Amino acid sequence: MPNPPVEVIADTKSGRVRGLLAGGVARYLGIPYAAAPLGALRFKLPQPHAPWVEDWDATAFGPTAPYQLRDFPTLDLTPLVGSGWSHGDDYLNLNIWTPSAKETVSLPVLVFIHGGAWVGGAGSAPAQDGTSFARNGVICVTINYRLGIEGFLPIPGVPTNLGLRDMIAALEWVRENIANFGGDPANVTVFGESAGAMSIGDLVVSPLAKGLFRRAILQSGHGSMVRSVKTTRKVVDRLARILGVSADAEGFKSVTVQAGLDAQDQVQAPTSGLDMRGDNGRDPAYGLSKFLPVHGDDVIPVPPLRALAQGEGAEVDVLIGTNAEEMNLYFVPTGVKAKLGRLLTWFLLSRSERGALKILRRYGLGAQGVPGGTTLTHALSDLVFRWPARAYAAAHQGRTHFYEMDWRSPALGGELGACHAVDVPFVFNTLATATGPIGVLGQTLPAQELADRIQKIWIDFARDGSAPWPEYETGTRQVYRLAEGRAGPDADFPIAAIWRE
Repeated sequence: MPNPPVEVIADTKSGRVRGLLAGGVARYLGIPYAAAPLGALRFKLPQPHAPWVEDWDATAFGPTAPYQLRDFPTLDLTPLVGSGWSHGDDYLNLNIWTPSAKETVSLPVLVFIHGGAWVGGAGSAPAQDGTSFARNGVICVTINYRLGIEGFLPIPGVPTNLGLRDMIAALEWVRENIANFGGDPANVTVFGESAGAMSIGDLVVSPLAKGLFRRAILQSGHGSMVRSVKTTRKVVDRLARILGVSADAEGFKSVTVQAGLDAQDQVQAPTSGLDMRGDNGRDPAYGLSKFLPVHGDDVIPVPPLRALAQGEGAEVDVLIGTNAEEMNLYFVPTGVKAKLGRLLTWFLLSRSERGALKILRRYGLGAQGVPGGTTLTHALSDLVFRWPARAYAAAHQGRTHFYEMDWRSPALGGELGACHAVDVPFVFNTLATATGPIGVLGQTLPAQELADRIQKIWIDFARDGSAPWPEYETGTRQVYRLAEGRAGPDADFPIAAIWRE
């Protein structure tokens, strides 16, 4: 029988925290890094948490940011995004896993930012358990941040990008406190997936985040999923009408968080009719979310790709990659991929992209034997994730390595494949959490060797910036395929020429 967990204590600048030690790993859960963003602090910049006198109970996960879970009946996503809103005030919290040895000092630190389209997810999702990282000699931190209306809506009279500001506050907390947990505040790597990785793409070039991390890992993320305040004000106005309030700070403060979540679901729906295309005729989220970070403020002064071209973020080492069949996660469980005809395929893409027909023809629309749903899934995988990530890698003037997750999940008759988020349980080495009758990884555990190898790549990069393949450069465009375990020239993209137009 394994020994039962024992209590352990660590110091922070706000007071002592009490965690649990088991199996050689100490975990401290639900530690607040900022004050509760409620009452007088709702829609305000993150503020320091008041000190506490008694030891803070960090033996169980704390509350999460408010969000409403939307799952697929044929696929269990809770290991990846959590089980829904866990109520409580101090939801601006973080979780730490660290080796327990007394000689634990100056270890590399990995800080994970979860995905969820900026409207969902939590740092406590089962697949994001940091135990394996700690057992392999690095400290892992996961965080919560404000979502949706509370965090990513440019309401007049409210600071912009509050969710990103929360992430910055969490990184500042890590810098000030992580040494007490055995970490090196000068060797922090921020990593994230989906919306978390997109947010990191913004933080790499943000003047407010400068110096808070040395390295960044973007899993299915990049810097192109941002909007102007002008475009996003359409969402502000629509929500205000739904809620029956003025489209300003006082109006949104007058409604409950739950009422906001219900209204948020209405504008997030594909049937909302909101045209989120910017001046370039493109919706950078392609319908996946109405809530994105905005540029033009002190967090993201200019669009990230423009900032990268100007040399911003060059001091940060970047590991970036995508999954080979990203959009299968959205189109296979829902049956959309199998059902879409050509006309509806064009109509759906035309709502996000001015040149929809031209793009779809490059991806085989109209070719004999190529279903419309297959065409749209392939095109959107490139448009939403794969090509913009390459554009980010090419624009970054510092050290950059690129990977592709090519392991194919056997779930849903093998149709799920190398879909969005399938990489997360491999990175965290938590395969069992996403395996089962309706698990994202299928019914039986994948090969453990691949998870061990992928996690080692992440750890080595966090330790000293090394990677077992050449940098991504314009002339060679080397991409490391994780399942194959080898690097080679990048694929050609039908979208490349159109994207540059």
